[in-house]
Amino acid sequence: MRRFRDRQLVLATHNAGKLAEIRDLIGPFGIEVTSVGELGLPEPEETGETFEDNAHTKALAAMRATGLPALSDDSGLCVDALGGKPGVHTADWATRPDGSRDFAMAMRNVEELLQAKGAVAPAQRRGAFVAVLSLVWPDGHVEYFRGEAPGTLVWPPRGTNGFGYDPVFLPDGHERTFGEMSAAEKHGWTPGQAQALSHRARAFKLFAEQCLAGE
Repeated sequence: MRRFRDRQLVLATHNAGKLAEIRDLIGPFGIEVTSVGELGLPEPEETGETFEDNAHTKALAAMRATGLPALSDDSGLCVDALGGKPGVHTADWATRPDGSRDFAMAMRNVEELLQAKGAVAPAQRRGAFVAVLSLVWPDGHVEYFRGEAPGTLVWPPRGTNGFGYDPVFLPDGHERTFGEMSAAEKHGWTPGQAQALSHRARAFKLFAEQCLAGE
């Protein structure tokens, strides 16, 4: 596992929510983060069949475009009753023909599919948010960090915080959805803290402990 010793990196995302979460998480380490969205750079087409594939594709493109170490996140909602879907296509399920994203539509589509399968009891509505971080250095070296947050799908949506499918996801051990939690509750994690809640925070915790510890 290679240590990250740079003071600057580029985040391969146009998603303001993801950028805010990563900035909050990496802040204690004194690393400056900019994003490809802020730089006006395009994101490559995601054609991979795994979160790891797509995360690497995005990080590699960002590194090549900027010459900086690049961190990317590929994440999604995997619903057991739907055979792990939407999975790597989580954002696609929210994409309208004009290219805009409508997660209210996406959440409704997931619920309709669950209803069609008769998945009404909590035990039938299990799933997990998955996040894979890929870190690519300018010499092409790459590391991966995977975090998973198991939980249950609820309906109707609850809460207006977060983004994406957060309002329908109730993480295990909690009585409020991600959409009802503050940013600090959902993804807050600091060095030395034993637990992280969200999938992205859990992946970042691995990154921090394995690449940033002691820096």
